[in-house]
Amino acid sequence: MDIIENRTFDEERALYGLRHVLVRDCAFTGPADGESALKECEDVTAERCLCNLRYPFWHVHGLAIKDCDITENGRAALWYSDHVDIADSKMHGIKALRECHEVSVRNCDVVSNEFGWFSRFFRMEHCTVKGDYFMLHAANLDFSNVRFTGKYALQYLHDCTFEHCDITSRDAFWHAINVTVRDCVLKGEFLGWYSDHLTLERCRIISSQPLCYCTNLKLVDCEVVDSDLCFEKSDVDAVLTAPVDSIKNPRSGRIVLPAVDELIQEGDSHAEIVITGGADNNARA
Repeated sequence: MDIIENRTFDEERALYGLRHVLVRDCAFTGPADGESALKECEDVTAERCLCNLRYPFWHVHGLAIKDCDITENGRAALWYSDHVDIADSKMHGIKALRECHEVSVRNCDVVSNEFGWFSRFFRMEHCTVKGDYFMLHAANLDFSNVRFTGKYALQYLHDCTFEHCDITSRDAFWHAINVTVRDCVLKGEFLGWYSDHLTLERCRIISSQPLCYCTNLKLVDCEVVDSDLCFEKSDVDAVLTAPVDSIKNPRSGRIVLPAVDELIQEGDSHAEIVITGGADNNARA
């Protein structure tokens, strides 16, 4: 493997087409303002590098990024790349990663709108993420210990698993298909609308109008607290461990819970509601 270290590059396509190379302690920055430093490369390791120019890693096959700083100027840093491992790095440019597959992201700080679109076979763990429209149309995700804040996250996903995550987002998990969420905290408005085969296990949910218009929705030992007008027009099988503020017109299925302050069932709402907390639970229709 060739080694390039302690150098600064600012020209266009500075290291284009290289193979089997270690780039260490280098900076991609400068007045020439060149783009696409490591485009169309293969088997690349970047260690302790500063990426302060646009599009540094496009069409790279086999890429390891370790302890690197991708700044706000390093927009659209990784597109169309595969077999990517990113660890202990900052990813602060907009659209930092798109249409990549076989990706692992560990111990990273991500501040990036429109991150991860159309990516697949993607593992993320022990990361903090801020941004809007996170992981749109992604598939085959395996996330653990990820803390996310932003808007419109995790929409149009399919075949994904989330464990021990803390997600604060408006409209998270819209149109999700075959998604399982375990031991997570989910906060924000309109959680999970229009999903199909969304399963929530041992989650804490804090939301306005969560889980509406869902099919094949399943909740196992979840808390739905400080949440109103839940499950409207949904087909739901739920066992809840805490009282719920209000439930409105679940279409079908069965909901078991200790208590509900307001139960609205009208029109085509035919779900079975099982109250386990006794006569003083204050449920009403």
